[in-house]
Amino acid sequence: MSQSETGGGADGLVAGAGAGADGLVAGIPRQAAPPKVDQPVDQPVAGLVAGPVALARPVLGAVPVVRLADRIEAAVAGGFHTFTGRVLGPYQAATVRIGFALVFTLQLLREWPHRRVLYGDRSPWGLDLARQLLAGNHAFTVLVWSDSRWWFEAVYLFAVLAGILLMLGWRTRATSVLFMVAVLSLQNRSVLIGDGGDNIVHLMAIYLVFTRCGAVWSLDARRRGRGPGRVGHDVAGVLLWAALGGLLAAAQLAGRVDWLGATWPYLGWGVVFWTLWAVAGAWYAVNRWWPQSEPRAVLDALATMLHNCALLVIAVQVVLVYSTAGWYKVQGSRWQDGTALYYPMHLDYFAPWPWLSGVLGTSAVLVFLLSYGTVLVQVAFPFTLMNRRLKNVLLAVMMLEHLGIAVVLGLPIFSLAMITADAVFLPTAALVWFAGRVRRTARWGRAPMLRLLR
Repeated sequence: MSQSETGGGADGLVAGAGAGADGLVAGIPRQAAPPKVDQPVDQPVAGLVAGPVALARPVLGAVPVVRLADRIEAAVAGGFHTFTGRVLGPYQAATVRIGFALVFTLQLLREWPHRRVLYGDRSPWGLDLARQLLAGNHAFTVLVWSDSRWWFEAVYLFAVLAGILLMLGWRTRATSVLFMVAVLSLQNRSVLIGDGGDNIVHLMAIYLVFTRCGAVWSLDARRRGRGPGRVGHDVAGVLLWAALGGLLAAAQLAGRVDWLGATWPYLGWGVVFWTLWAVAGAWYAVNRWWPQSEPRAVLDALATMLHNCALLVIAVQVVLVYSTAGWYKVQGSRWQDGTALYYPMHLDYFAPWPWLSGVLGTSAVLVFLLSYGTVLVQVAFPFTLMNRRLKNVLLAVMMLEHLGIAVVLGLPIFSLAMITADAVFLPTAALVWFAGRVRRTARWGRAPMLRLLR
């Protein structure tokens, strides 16, 4: 509010109060302005008690308070509008979707020769032991529904297909749920063979269900770009929704999926799956027949808020991983004396390149610097989120560290999972630039193939 808006100072405030009374409240007679009182300059105490000029001083002092209140109200309103009406981090969510689907698919393909020993009928962790454990922790897996080898093979192929479809972004609302089912089914079948990378994939598969991870870099985004008519008349989507509902109903009738759970919140997986199925149907119906209605706007706002909350949970999860890992390392004696990395470098299991591990492991200074640098980066990362430049530098260092772990220690799946988790903090400009480079490289590699086919 400027001085002209307040009536031109103290006299304007008083005059405005007398001249505008009839216009503000009808039926109230005009109030005459009080006469001005000559106030000597050398009597400030009396001026605080008598006179319209003295009475106007507190009003003038309230102008900055009004400005601050308006700013706070505008900030809160803008934040709420952004939280409910804007999908935050669409490129980061797409990167998480593509990255973790790729990690899980590559892991399944790498373990293909040993799949039956790891998860199937030849596993040392037999079905009886798995069922006893699941009865206690109430985890979900479809592999214990049958001890048939062909059932296991079908579930394994289904998991590979779900990872590929999610990576491509085809029907992400449905494939994200199928991807979660695949991840939980395999990992909960044999809980003793996983590592830190498997835990990250496990958690991210659940979080991705609640994100709008197909907004960009997906087949869904390409289909939406062709026009609203194709989205409204989605025959393939309706058939997929009906088929999944039939499969869920069959599992429910067979007693494989329960409505109630044994522990709090006492809800079984049937409630979760049927809720997701019903929400998908309601979303299609509203978008198909009432695209400009208020229910459509409400559903869109709820989906946006859910996406933003899920993306925040993903970011918090990554921060917790690094902070807990760093502070636990600080308490270890081997990390305190700087010799922690010496021991894994001298294990044959973590030495895919023995000569490289020998070169790095025989240098006491290098081992000391790498050990202390690892702890410093992990402990400092949560505190660098307040500074964008420092955060980006530390992200680059951590990604290089994970690349080093993949090469030196032979843990590519774990490293790729952590790099994908780190990508949620990357700036959008960097992700778009990288996607452009990948697109140009793909076009450059496709051109010779097209010339050969001609």
